[in-house]
Amino acid sequence: MTVVTNGDLMKFDQYYLECLSHASYLIGDESSGKAVVVDPQRDIAGYLSAAEGYGLEIVMVIETHFHADFLSGHLELAAATGADICYSSVATPEFAVRSLADGERVSLGEVVLEFRHTPGHTPESMSIVVYEHEGADPYGVLTGDTLFIGDVGRPDLLASVGFTREELADNLYESLHNKLMTLPDSTRVFPAHGAGSACGKNLSTELTSTIGAQKQSNYALKASDKATFMALVTEGQPPAPEYFVYDAVLNQKERGLLQENVVPSPMSFDDAMAAVSGGAILLDGRDPEEFSRGHLVGAINIGMAGRYAEFAGSVIKPDVDIVLFVEPGQELEAKNRLARIGFDRVIGVVAEPYATMTSHSEQTQIASRLTADDFNARVREIPGLQIVDVRNPGEVAGGVAHDAATIPVGQIPARVGELDPSLPTVVYCAGGYRSSVAASVLRQRGFIDVSDVIGGYNAWLETTQSA
Repeated sequence: MTVVTNGDLMKFDQYYLECLSHASYLIGDESSGKAVVVDPQRDIAGYLSAAEGYGLEIVMVIETHFHADFLSGHLELAAATGADICYSSVATPEFAVRSLADGERVSLGEVVLEFRHTPGHTPESMSIVVYEHEGADPYGVLTGDTLFIGDVGRPDLLASVGFTREELADNLYESLHNKLMTLPDSTRVFPAHGAGSACGKNLSTELTSTIGAQKQSNYALKASDKATFMALVTEGQPPAPEYFVYDAVLNQKERGLLQENVVPSPMSFDDAMAAVSGGAILLDGRDPEEFSRGHLVGAINIGMAGRYAEFAGSVIKPDVDIVLFVEPGQELEAKNRLARIGFDRVIGVVAEPYATMTSHSEQTQIASRLTADDFNARVREIPGLQIVDVRNPGEVAGGVAHDAATIPVGQIPARVGELDPSLPTVVYCAGGYRSSVAASVLRQRGFIDVSDVIGGYNAWLETTQSA
């Protein structure tokens, strides 16, 4: 949590989840004791604790749009606090909401919130202008996925069914120029995402900025005209993870609430393997190096030190059961991080994981990881070696190693038929995290000889340049 301001009357806290590049906000008014939460994550304990510490009552849960990259915590917060769930009046979810009209203002006491409809990323997107008191200049604007630091929201996500990317890009241009860039240059900008999010292609690592700074530095806002803008923002976007459409739809529905303090049930080896035989996925959340030293046959490796939920949602379907294999003490964290994208079908966790591997060594295997030099040697020694680059299109534009086939990691499950499972295969990414994910998926799909490259393309390029 970042406390952005603690003024005489206004509390303004920013919460940032690195693993999903997701920013959410608590805004409180000490004169009235009222607070709102904007774009909450699904596990809500942090907001409840902060509000209690400040002596505030959460009265509104405000969503800037139907999110695609995470399952929002509006239902959890409403159930815990009795707060109204609020969307723009364009949104029509299946649960009861308070609809906010374009230009509507709501007073929390001294603090005033003004809602501006800013369609483009999605049709129902809106932004929230915050005033510390009536008559003041805007303190800041919460822009959701309409305006990021260094970028704007992508208009091409499939979540916006019924609209073309050109229509949404047109709306986005109008929203930016007529609703946001008309604010004073000093207005602080607070987006819903930062660097790493697939909701844009050029997001900054900075978590706040100003309208004036964005006018000067944001490539999309500097476009000379609408046609140029539309070409810029629709070109070169990264592939959207597979789960985005699932979450965009689920965020509009009634659903079960997350019990964030309930630890997954421990499972014996036999019970875990029976579940896997019945179609469950065995998800190993350890570091790729630890995974390579030994793992249960058929496990998919997505390290919890990285973008765990995002990559799980990219290579695993939301309608399958999941058995966890994690370092002891990480069981609850693993479950809750998957729940943040709506993957609730965690049926248990392998008990005593290392003892289980030791006592069932016949079901344990190691994973081949190659240095860059080993990779080059294998290319020389094995004619017809199958090489797969799992980076995104923008990354491979700068070159690939050894004429590799290019399949982004999130597309591996759908495009596995393009590869030959009988051939020796080497997979690489930029640094070695995504390649372990992809290699484990291929092994789980029956590929016989799969290796990935430690340090990935970056290590290979350094070795090649220094040779």
